[in-house]
Amino acid sequence: MPEATTGVPMIEADHLSKFYGIFAASQDVSFQVHEGEVVAFLGPNGAGKSTTMKMLTGYLAPSEGVARIAGHDMNTHRIQGSKLLGYLPENGPLYPDMTPFGMLDFFADARGMAADLKMDRMEKVVDICALGSVLHKPISKLSKGYKQRVGMAQALLHEPEVLIMDEPTGGLDPNQIREVRRTITRLGEEKTILLSTHILQEVEAMASRVILINEGRLVYDGSVADLDAGRGLDEAFYDLTSADNANNRPPPGDAAAEETASQSTESTD
Repeated sequence: MPEATTGVPMIEADHLSKFYGIFAASQDVSFQVHEGEVVAFLGPNGAGKSTTMKMLTGYLAPSEGVARIAGHDMNTHRIQGSKLLGYLPENGPLYPDMTPFGMLDFFADARGMAADLKMDRMEKVVDICALGSVLHKPISKLSKGYKQRVGMAQALLHEPEVLIMDEPTGGLDPNQIREVRRTITRLGEEKTILLSTHILQEVEAMASRVILINEGRLVYDGSVADLDAGRGLDEAFYDLTSADNANNRPPPGDAAAEETASQSTESTD
């Protein structure tokens, strides 16, 4: 399992919020992921994970707050930040009529890679993502596991320092999950990674730290060990995201109520 390290913040959520009318998809979310960390981003369906990740990547403009990649404001300096970022969205868009080779070649050209660099990078990501056996098959004919690998290869093509991956193992079978997990673990040795998942076993296998949000708000940011605390991740996840507990949380910005709630939680643990 990758070890948490201290270093410069490579991913920063600074009081991020996204509102749709009166509905808050994400509310005042703040955290940092430092160089060399592999961090799991957890939350139930509809908690705001994908919205927050889209704001971090510059794909979605925040209603409030700032998202930064390696110090670059993704609202005002998105191009600079994107050069350092690899993003794998959930069910990432692929070109089904292309082959993996053709799609990687297309994206390398779109990024303006020189011919010699392009071929070198394509060979490396094909090797990292184990795409050699399907390199010239139409993407539409590939299994979901291979499609996921093609998306990951595209995200790695320009050798980014930061990876943000939304449900990278969603919908895969156990063997496919094992291969994708192995790939992410290997990448975590040299990249800064934020990944969302619903599979708590993946958290223990790949991450050293957990950020957990519920109903658009951050409810935990700390080590996997502290979250587990002998009770198991399943139980900890339920305690932090169940409807009963959510209803007892104070509204955002109510500092006094938040302090009271925190003291109450500590006294009952």
